[in-house]
Amino acid sequence: MTDESVEKSTTSPSPKGNESRSPGRLAWNRFKRDRTGVISACIVVFFFAIALAAPLIAKVYGKDPYTTYASQRPELLNAFAYPAGPNGGMSSEFWFGIEPQLGRDVFTFLLYGIRTSLGIAVAATLLTTLLGVVVGVTAGYLGGRTDYFVGRVIDILLSFPSTLFFIAFMPVIYGLFVAADDNIPTSLRAGALIVVLSAFGWASIARLLRGQVLGLREREFVEAAKVTGASPKRIVFKELLPNLWTPIIIQSTLMLPAYVTAEAGLAFLGVGIIDPTPDWGVMIQRGAQFYTEDFTFMLFPGLAMVIFVLAFNLLGDSVRDALDPKSKR
Repeated sequence: MTDESVEKSTTSPSPKGNESRSPGRLAWNRFKRDRTGVISACIVVFFFAIALAAPLIAKVYGKDPYTTYASQRPELLNAFAYPAGPNGGMSSEFWFGIEPQLGRDVFTFLLYGIRTSLGIAVAATLLTTLLGVVVGVTAGYLGGRTDYFVGRVIDILLSFPSTLFFIAFMPVIYGLFVAADDNIPTSLRAGALIVVLSAFGWASIARLLRGQVLGLREREFVEAAKVTGASPKRIVFKELLPNLWTPIIIQSTLMLPAYVTAEAGLAFLGVGIIDPTPDWGVMIQRGAQFYTEDFTFMLFPGLAMVIFVLAFNLLGDSVRDALDPKSKR
């Protein structure tokens, strides 16, 4: 073998080397080295797993979140309607104890509450992301009056005190479909929450993507696509969107935990999901009534929410650092 052939064999990249240098593989390698991100991802996956498997877990456990066990067995509560056993009635039969007054099982109520809260938050995040992508990319690509009009709408939405408007708009939406004296179905409450959260949440991601598209549309590869006669649809889907996945993913991972807390807050205030539907906010609202005498009922949902939101925020930071190393602190 000559010196020239040896030099070529040592300098020519192998297929495996090319693969390892792909952006996706590099981001994955950076994420795997982030111990905080990996632990946070495991915690998040655990929460989603128990949310999906809540009916199966409850069936194996032998309890459900709706049965008032104290009405069947009065000895579970004392004379003041608090759990008769220590630590909120925790035992081998009721792992997390029972609820004061009604005597519902806390463990299954929490399982289904996580399922409800995460379901609403995920649906709102997906809808918000879709709206933000469509509006932001459209405004940035078309520019002109469209961009100006969309920009003013975004400014108005971002100036709203969102929590106040959530509280004000929820009864209005319910009134459009249900009479004032009728009970509001849980499906309508969940759907209204998703719509309202998305309607006030898409502006931030739309503004970010609009700015990204304004910069990308002047780049050489977009100009080259226009010269070759590519349609606007092809330019958006083939040239622009592939360069926007990083900010879209980062914003989505940071948005979901915010929606979890927002949904729980609306339930706590009584304008979202209400009792007897299991929900994180419902449990915290009920627990706030009894925490002076029995802190256990509020402990488990509060602790679970703090762990999930913290883990998902840390996961979002790790995903951002992996996808965009320049942003790493």
